[in-house]
Amino acid sequence: MFKQKFNRIVQSLLRPKLLKILGIAFAVLVSVSALGNFANATPNANSIDLALKNPTLKTVVASPHRSPKNRARDRDRHPIETLEFFGIRPNQTVVELWAGNGWYTEILAPFLRDRGQLIVTNSDPNTDKYAKVLQEKLASNPAIFGKVKVATIAPPNKLTLAPDNSVDLVLTFRNIHNWVSAGYDQKVYEAAFKALKPKGIFGVEEHRAKAGTSAKESAKTGYIAEDAVIAAIEKVGFKLLGKSEINANPKDTKDYAAGVWTLPPTLRQGEKDKERYLAIGESDRMTLKFIKP
Repeated sequence: MFKQKFNRIVQSLLRPKLLKILGIAFAVLVSVSALGNFANATPNANSIDLALKNPTLKTVVASPHRSPKNRARDRDRHPIETLEFFGIRPNQTVVELWAGNGWYTEILAPFLRDRGQLIVTNSDPNTDKYAKVLQEKLASNPAIFGKVKVATIAPPNKLTLAPDNSVDLVLTFRNIHNWVSAGYDQKVYEAAFKALKPKGIFGVEEHRAKAGTSAKESAKTGYIAEDAVIAAIEKVGFKLLGKSEINANPKDTKDYAAGVWTLPPTLRQGEKDKERYLAIGESDRMTLKFIKP
């Protein structure tokens, strides 16, 4: 009898402590679950706006508005270092040539949204499926892309980027081989020269062929020799201001059957030697800065 009473007394004393411990454990589990849900949630306009208030390149690149697929390319494309080399500032007027699917546009648009102006070139989306993709991207998120202006072009004849002498910075990323193949690279450089203010900057990133390689021939593989690019751009009046090796890749042998598109992100060979090409990474690229005198 005494033993049973003693056990009941002990249990009554322990029960509040046990309940308190269980309550704390439950609260912790709820908190962890909530954090997990927050991490997996689709970012809303408010969280994006907060991340991009008074934006820097670092906060824009890290912002949740960028797709995980695009952010995975940062390791190879070095967007912060590349744009810093070109001297971009948030109060500038910037033209992005041939923006493609908007990889850099995701960074440039919010960075320039409040104090500057981004202009992207695009073809007619009614006749060009790639142009339609860019148009839809710009329309998909007004908080990010709502202030972006579009210069509709139809090279080689329609290539007005902006009013003459009105732009601080013109940028191109991995496009020159296409212009060379189409035969209008010089016209693009001339259009950039006209649009830029005196002392304006033309920033160039391009897949780099071996020195001395014929531009016409190497363009078929996606690569262009650096010396050929410099000579062609300086021909229209620009002066080379600087070079950076931030996007160099010594692992790139530049001798693939499917050209530069063998490498990521395209991986044109599919599963064939995929791990080898992933280990190489993206192409070896020149990064050049020109000035309009």
